[in-house]
Amino acid sequence: MALETLDVRGEGPVLFAAITSPPMNLLGPELVRDLVSLIQTAEADGDVRVLVFSSADPDYFISHVDVTQIARYRAEAAKLVGEPSIGLLFRRLAESRLVSIAQIEGRVRGAGSEFVLACDMRFAARESAVFCQFEQAFGAIPGAGGVQQLTRLMGRARALEVMLSAQDYDAELAERYGWINRALPGAELPDFVRSLAHRIAGFPAAAHVMLKERVNAITLASTEEFRRDSDLFGEGMSSPEGASRIKGAIRHGFQTRDAELDLPRMLGVLAEDAEEPRSDT
Repeated sequence: MALETLDVRGEGPVLFAAITSPPMNLLGPELVRDLVSLIQTAEADGDVRVLVFSSADPDYFISHVDVTQIARYRAEAAKLVGEPSIGLLFRRLAESRLVSIAQIEGRVRGAGSEFVLACDMRFAARESAVFCQFEQAFGAIPGAGGVQQLTRLMGRARALEVMLSAQDYDAELAERYGWINRALPGAELPDFVRSLAHRIAGFPAAAHVMLKERVNAITLASTEEFRRDSDLFGEGMSSPEGASRIKGAIRHGFQTRDAELDLPRMLGVLAEDAEEPRSDT
């Protein structure tokens, strides 16, 4: 499978897909296009049962969406789900007959976090994985399932803390809050995930489908709720304040690899800028 932003290899019924979208694994139209192709191809292959997602970049799993390409990446998502929404694309992954596992090293923020939340299981490197939902810093809400998934996983208070604070959370705290299944030493993570993926793939595929349908009936928010969050995200990001904050963030290095290593500091600078009194002259 030749894809521009995913390095895919198969081991029998398990497909391993490493995200390779330099300079910082932004979720843009190319990566969304390749995710659509991967899901379509894997689902059409009756021998594939488990998808494992990882990153070839030790610092970034998926950083977040490319805010300069929102219309384009939404158009790519529509090719699978019929609507311009990565939230519905991620919900489609959660509904898939395939079992999906995220093997997380590096930063996973914004829609990157929402992508791993759509996966059936999430395992993270204790030393390097970092999680964040920062949309509030731009006057928006998570628009690709984060509100729905985090509230169900963490409960009301912790979900509000995570989303309102726009702070980074390390793997150990993410595990404690329920964001991920487990935090593991980075050296042990690949073998653990590989062993689990093959164990699951060895069980009857029809039972996977049956179990996922029943669990999703209890835990997966409706399509209408995903649509609503997607619309609210778009409204927030395109509002005058949202657009102004995006411009300010880009001036401070937003969407550049080195500057986003410490994204919370940058978001704090944006808040300080917004609070500065304006001259009447």
